[in-house]
Amino acid sequence: MRRETFLSRVVERGEPWDIAVIGGGATGVGIAVDAASRGYDVVLLEQSDFGKGTSSRSTKLVHGGVRYLQQGNISLVMEALKERGLLLQNAPHLVHDLEFVVPNYVWWEAPFYGIGLRVYDMLAGKYGFGASELLPREEVLRRIPTLERDGLRGGVKYHDGQFDDSRLLVNLAQTAAEQGACLLNYAPVARLLKDADGYVNGIVFRDEETGREHTLGARCVINATGPFCDAVRRMDDPDAAPMIAPSQGVHIVLGREFLPGETAIMVPHTRDGRVMFAIPWRGHVVVGTTDTPIANVSLEPRPMAHEVDFILETASGYLAKRPTRADILSVFTGIRPLVKADDATSTAALSRDHTIHISKSGLLTITGGKWTTYRKMAEDCVDHAIVLARLAERPCVTRDLRIHGFHRHAEKFGPLAAYGSDATSIAELARERPDWARPLHEALPICGAEVVWAARCEMARTVDDVLARRTRALYLNVRAALAMAPAVARLLAAELGRDAAWQQRELAAFKEIADRFLPSPQSA
Repeated sequence: MRRETFLSRVVERGEPWDIAVIGGGATGVGIAVDAASRGYDVVLLEQSDFGKGTSSRSTKLVHGGVRYLQQGNISLVMEALKERGLLLQNAPHLVHDLEFVVPNYVWWEAPFYGIGLRVYDMLAGKYGFGASELLPREEVLRRIPTLERDGLRGGVKYHDGQFDDSRLLVNLAQTAAEQGACLLNYAPVARLLKDADGYVNGIVFRDEETGREHTLGARCVINATGPFCDAVRRMDDPDAAPMIAPSQGVHIVLGREFLPGETAIMVPHTRDGRVMFAIPWRGHVVVGTTDTPIANVSLEPRPMAHEVDFILETASGYLAKRPTRADILSVFTGIRPLVKADDATSTAALSRDHTIHISKSGLLTITGGKWTTYRKMAEDCVDHAIVLARLAERPCVTRDLRIHGFHRHAEKFGPLAAYGSDATSIAELARERPDWARPLHEALPICGAEVVWAARCEMARTVDDVLARRTRALYLNVRAALAMAPAVARLLAAELGRDAAWQQRELAAFKEIADRFLPSPQSA
């Protein structure tokens, strides 16, 4: 998967594409996989890197959504639980079962949450990951020895899925490419083109690496840009009313000593009406999330001090060792593209269902939804595009389509497990060059061969691409990522043919990004 090859395909193509997708997050890349695997000619354009925004900043869970069950959105829960099962089937190297415990400190919590989670099991049906169970106090503490003991009565155990979001997205992009799709990162759309009747029939985009603009034609243009979808809709119609009410969610990352086992904690009700999770992930602990309405969206949102305070305060009520700002290794912030609702009292109450909108000029917009249901969202969207573009009808095949990297026993690859079947190729690079086999920092098991692989096979173009989304270093330990950055810049420069001045610019740009992954000063 090489950017130069894809760019040449786009520039040299003289006929319209069947489908052009704007947006390289989970929804857009999922659409590219679906459409290409049906045999359509597909091109995808992403303004930055794949998953730079929302799709790399999730809670790392593939789940039906216990909170949506509380809200009574049974159809969304059932759909998500089914899709959770299909993800485990098609990407077992990245999706796995995770055991959760809901700790009970009040007498009524065990029967109340126990009943709800049994309903959750029932809705999962044959796609279930494991049965829920009431646990006595001693068994809860055996699973989570760092849990607050004062007042603990017991808990409810249940199962859900965990994954690595941006690693899955990279593998989906590779899958789309294998199916014949053409994907370009660092290719922001400058404007939409229309025919004599005012129907959208093409795109003008800019190649960020050269500054040149290019034009492509398309029978259907799909706007899958998540939080940025309204900006694209205004390219089509300057008077378009906003479709989304953006909200940001923050997570903090702590050392494994706060949750040393393999069991996660789910807090079913916080004071802002959300659930909160503390989950083991890649040798660390992820705690979140918040739900804060925001007015403006950006590729690098910044956590607010009160959000970090809230997470620390909530976690301190359940962990025997109270986390402080000094314990935070990284903070990451994502923006949810929630579909607006006139009667919602808060963004926490807004539906996570997806919405498809077709403008009078034929621009197809899909927004909302959640990572777990990306495949079904893509299927629905392509079904609409087929009708809109008058394409020959072909059935969706992604229910049973194995995702790039598929491997049933990837754990045997150790630190390279998230690469699945690609792990052997990366290991071979490390054998060929022993200097590429050494960890780039003592705190994280990331080696130079992974950087080289990211540049050669995963379209990584910047230090941020490698450290944030290909290896996850920035999300795990921001200070370690900063220390690794010079070595990453040198390896990337060698692979991409860049000079020393480029390396310095990259390091400066990465430091600016990394500063947003540090906890903000404490609220007054």
